[in-house]
Amino acid sequence: MENSVPLHTCHVHYFNLLFNRSHAFLHSTAIAFLIYYRTSFLFLETKTRTPIIPWLLLFASELLLTFSWLLNLSYRWRPVSRKVFPERLPGDDELPAIDVFICTADPDKEPTLGVMNTVLSSMALDYPPGKLHVYLSDDGGSPLTLKGMREAWSFARWWLPFCRKYGVKTRCPQAYFMGTDEDDDHGSSEFAEERKNIKEKYEQMKEAIMQAKESSKLSGPSCHCSRDHPPAIEVIEDNPPRNESPTKMPLLVYVSRGKRPSHPHHFKAGALNVLLRVSAIVSNSPYILLLDCDMYCNDPSSAKQAMCFHFEPKLSSSLALVQFPQKFYNINNNDIYDSQLRSFFSVGGCGLDGLRGPILCGTNLYIKREALCGKLIPEGINLEEVKNTFGPSNEFIKSLVEEHKPNLMINDVNSSGTLKQEANVLASCAYEDQTQWGEKVGFRYRSVAEDYFTGFMLHCKGWRSVYLSPSRPQFLGTGVTNLNDLLVQGTRWGSGLVEVGISRFCPLIYGPRQGLPLLQSMAYAELAFSPLLYCLSLWCFATIPQLCLLNGIPLYPEVSSPYFSVFLLTFLSGLFKHLHEVLMDGKTIQTWRNEQRTWMIKSVTAHLYGSLDAIMKKVGLREASFMPTSKFMDGEQLTTYKKGLIDFQASTMLISPFVTLAILNVVSLAGGIIRMMVVGDWRKMLGQVLLSCYILVINYAVIEGMLIRRDKGRIPSHVTLLSAIFAVMFLLVGSLILIMF
Repeated sequence: MENSVPLHTCHVHYFNLLFNRSHAFLHSTAIAFLIYYRTSFLFLETKTRTPIIPWLLLFASELLLTFSWLLNLSYRWRPVSRKVFPERLPGDDELPAIDVFICTADPDKEPTLGVMNTVLSSMALDYPPGKLHVYLSDDGGSPLTLKGMREAWSFARWWLPFCRKYGVKTRCPQAYFMGTDEDDDHGSSEFAEERKNIKEKYEQMKEAIMQAKESSKLSGPSCHCSRDHPPAIEVIEDNPPRNESPTKMPLLVYVSRGKRPSHPHHFKAGALNVLLRVSAIVSNSPYILLLDCDMYCNDPSSAKQAMCFHFEPKLSSSLALVQFPQKFYNINNNDIYDSQLRSFFSVGGCGLDGLRGPILCGTNLYIKREALCGKLIPEGINLEEVKNTFGPSNEFIKSLVEEHKPNLMINDVNSSGTLKQEANVLASCAYEDQTQWGEKVGFRYRSVAEDYFTGFMLHCKGWRSVYLSPSRPQFLGTGVTNLNDLLVQGTRWGSGLVEVGISRFCPLIYGPRQGLPLLQSMAYAELAFSPLLYCLSLWCFATIPQLCLLNGIPLYPEVSSPYFSVFLLTFLSGLFKHLHEVLMDGKTIQTWRNEQRTWMIKSVTAHLYGSLDAIMKKVGLREASFMPTSKFMDGEQLTTYKKGLIDFQASTMLISPFVTLAILNVVSLAGGIIRMMVVGDWRKMLGQVLLSCYILVINYAVIEGMLIRRDKGRIPSHVTLLSAIFAVMFLLVGSLILIMF
């Protein structure tokens, strides 16, 4: 391979590189003047300066945002993009085997039919069937999911040959039959007839799953408990009718790990580690594709595109994973909840790819098994020593030995043979006791953001990653389309990230000690600290200037002062840089506004609760918890979303903080303007007026939800009333404190 043509190219975006660094220089210069102005205030005479407490709080918030901005520079330091040439890969005989890991936990939140569509799309990848093995982890141990697997296998015997015969690109059945794209332009009567036949069989599979779901509801509560059940492993197979020619099929395995209330199960990371162990004694493929249960394969060539990096001689030895972006098919054009995470993938993915590589995102990635389990063990080593790390299973230890090849004894897995018993042991809840699983091998356990923490540890060990974003999305899933799910998801992510930031694995300290480049450490630190930094600073910016505006206390320079221009320049510089990135991605000003609003709302709610949750777990006041995001789409909520309106049907605890801040800004702005008209000190107070105006303009949707909208998705009246009471109480108490001090 060393003398062959390259399998991929890497292009450095020099224009963006120069633009980003020039902007960073100008912005940092303005910030330096801002800090000088704030610091010099401390040396003024006490009689001539404003109250020190609000001034210091505002200065501290500005320093927190400055620190976050400095960390964020790592994403923009050296952006690159890559292109692959899968047609240059060797033949199918030389391609390595791939295991596909798909995780589901709750059929009530993750519809079984959608999960089976993901399974079918992964089975239909453009890859040798004998080298493709699909594992589904059912963390809830649901009989409905197992039934769905059997139905999906039966349908796959028809679906896979159809896709191969006609070169179908959209290999998720649900997406294929709903769409009208290039897959339907074959034009022959034979194709039309086969398509009709396949659709009928898909409807039969769909109907069988729906009937099983209804039967489970009618049968009432069962003795099965999703948190207390033994392991169950089954290779899905059947005997095709005699008149059918055998179809080459990937291996399909159902895995439900054992769970007991007395044993920690470590959420998704624990489920993935069970799949690592079980797959090691069944197929033991050197590469693994990780998928969320709602993230189907939209392009069958993704495996070969990833192999273009793993086959590159100069890169493959240190390459841990190839990360594809997350794209969602159910998000509207304006993306009112920023569900696509545009900035994280478009800016962060390309930016980190120019350093040590992107962050592991938990789905849409091809990862090397060696990166998770360590290098293969040479022949002759004392295996007893290895068991202290990997556990007592002899079969699993053998899978780590060089030159060991799995037997793929499919029938033995479903029988009472040795392999069946060994697989159940590996999937039991007590197997990891007194081992290094989750600590030094496998997916890491110290955070509910297991993907982020695992990727960080891999980079600290010297592994690299690459980011690939082809024009056709390789994977498509369902993004959040209501405010409640957005904030619940954000709280969980925030908790997991802050957990790492305040632990001994703090990226700014642990990373450099392990040899991780400073810029890469800064990128991990930005994610780890951003929930805490944003919630503290934005709560201050949304309350302190407004309180002082109402009481006639200036916190910004007069309009005539040159430092007013410095503050204005710093503020506009950040806004226009964000707007420039949005427009360069082909998005609109409305998208920019939606991203600004989502950032504010998440900062004062999800980031606040997530940070508090992480701190409480740190001091032992709370245990770790995990709530999967619902993949069901309510009809009324979907209608509201399609209209571009925010659905405020969420718990009071989630929406009252930003509603309170919106009311507080309205009251302070109105009272402040009236006071300025009477007193005539608008030159001193203009900065605070502009800040409140900016907050209210960006969050007009919140004002609209309180006062104008009358649909079901409006802000409930009791939330508005409660928030108004909180806002008035804060202004009254705050004003009394300012008068006293």
